[in-house]
Amino acid sequence: MKWTKIDVRTGSRAQFIDITDRISEEVRSCGVQNGTCVVFTQHTTAGLTINENADPDVVRDILVGLTRLVPATGDYRHAEGNSDAHIKASLMGFSLTIPVIDGRLALGTWQGIYFCEFDGPRNRHVLVGVRDG
Repeated sequence: MKWTKIDVRTGSRAQFIDITDRISEEVRSCGVQNGTCVVFTQHTTAGLTINENADPDVVRDILVGLTRLVPATGDYRHAEGNSDAHIKASLMGFSLTIPVIDGRLALGTWQGIYFCEFDGPRNRHVLVGVRDG
């Protein structure tokens, strides 16, 4: 598996950044026709998800829903004051596996890959691995 690091700069505390095109470019540059793409973030206060990328209100609604589920303040003990970010990142997950078919990510029509920031703004990165077969 070939691994590449992609840098992601976030601009606010909670934000979803569409990284679909950047991941697709990594798949194209590898030349893999049929295989698997793995996307992974090494951060504990950021996550990854696949969701609709046609209507920006979907991202807004997910962020509002996560804030409702896990408010910024609560009965948290973590000294850094970002417990909500750790919980939200865990809910989203830290890795994605996407099939590669005919040299392209096998995403649905409305699907996009999002980097989910919950403790920004920061300079972040994701690892992208592409494998044949």
